[in-house]
Amino acid sequence: MSRPSRTTTLLLASALLVPSLAGCGFAGISEVPLPGGTELGPEPYRVTVEFADVLDLVPQAAVKVNDVPVGTVRGITTSADGWHAEVALAIRGDVRLPAHAQARLRQSSLLGEKFVELDGATGPVTEPLRDGAVIPAAATDRSPEVEEVFGALSMLLNGGGLGQVQTISRELNSALSGNEAELRALLGRLERVSGDLDRHRGEITRAIDGLDRLAATARARDAEIAGVLDDLGPGIGVLAEQRGSLVDLARSMDELSAVAVDTVHRGQEDVVADLTALRPVLRRLADSGADLPQAMEILLTYPFTDAVLDGVRGDYLNTYLTVDLDPAAIEMLEKQAQQAQPDFPAPPSPGTQAGPR
Repeated sequence: MSRPSRTTTLLLASALLVPSLAGCGFAGISEVPLPGGTELGPEPYRVTVEFADVLDLVPQAAVKVNDVPVGTVRGITTSADGWHAEVALAIRGDVRLPAHAQARLRQSSLLGEKFVELDGATGPVTEPLRDGAVIPAAATDRSPEVEEVFGALSMLLNGGGLGQVQTISRELNSALSGNEAELRALLGRLERVSGDLDRHRGEITRAIDGLDRLAATARARDAEIAGVLDDLGPGIGVLAEQRGSLVDLARSMDELSAVAVDTVHRGQEDVVADLTALRPVLRRLADSGADLPQAMEILLTYPFTDAVLDGVRGDYLNTYLTVDLDPAAIEMLEKQAQQAQPDFPAPPSPGTQAGPR
C-alpha cells in the first residue's frame, strides 16, 4: 500500500475542517479571520458606510485611519432602495472617530487591493462615532480607477485638446513672427504699468477700503434704499404710461429747434445790420459817461432843478404868476424885479392875479 501524498492529506484535512467549522457556528469562509489581519480587540464596534460604488471591494478588506489599520470589512450588501451599497465595518474599540467622520474607498497601490479609509480626528472628539452609526453616501467618496485614468488619458491623447497644442503653437509663432519689437515694447509698457500699480498700492488699498465702507453703509441702509426703489416704481409706471406723450414732446421740441435755427439763419443778415446800426448809438452813450445819469436826475425834477430846490424854505413851494398885457405895467415889473432881492420874488402889483401852486 502506497503512502498518501501531502496534497491528498491537505485535501482530506480541509474536507474534515469545513464541516466542523460550519457546525461550530461560522456563517461562511468569509468569516474566517485571515492570518496577519487587523486585531480588533475584545469589544469592536460596527459602523455601516453607504457607497455609491464599491468597485471590487471584498469582505475582510482593511479599514484604515491615517494609513494605520483599525478594522476590517465584515460584509457588503445592497441598500433597501437598491441605489447604493452598504458596507459593514468592524472597528477596534479603542479607536475614537468623530460622529461626522467621512469614508473614502482607496487602493493600496497601482494594482493593489481596495480598502476603506476613515478620516481621523485632528482635535478633541466631542461627539464620537458610536456602535451602529451610519455614514451616509454624501460623506463618502472613492479614488479614480486605473482604467478610468487610462481612459481619460486616451481620450486626451486621441480626441482631446492635446492634438491642438501643435496648432496653437504654430499660430502663436505666426502671430509673433516679425512683431518682436512691438511685443518687447508691450512687455515694457506692462512692466511700467505694473510698477505704477505697485507704487500706488496704498491709494488702491484705500480706495478699496472706501468702497468697502460704502458697501457697508449701503447694506446698513438697505431698508431705506428698498423704500426708495419701491417708491420709484409708481413714478416709473407713470412715465411708462406717458411714454407716447414724452416722445411727441421730444419730437415737437426737435421741430421747434429746427424752426428756430432756420429763423436765425434767415434773419442773420438783418440782425447783423440792426446791431451795426446800434453801434454808433451805443458808442455815443458810452462817450456820455456821467452826463447821462446827471441828466436823468434833472429829468425827474423838471422844471425845478437842484439849484432851485436848494433855495426852498419849508415844506411848500409857492409860485406867483403875473399876467398883464399893459406895456407900462410890464416895464414897471421888470424894474421892481431888478431892485428886489434874488432869494425872494417881487410882491404882486395891483391888478396881478396870484395863487399858490
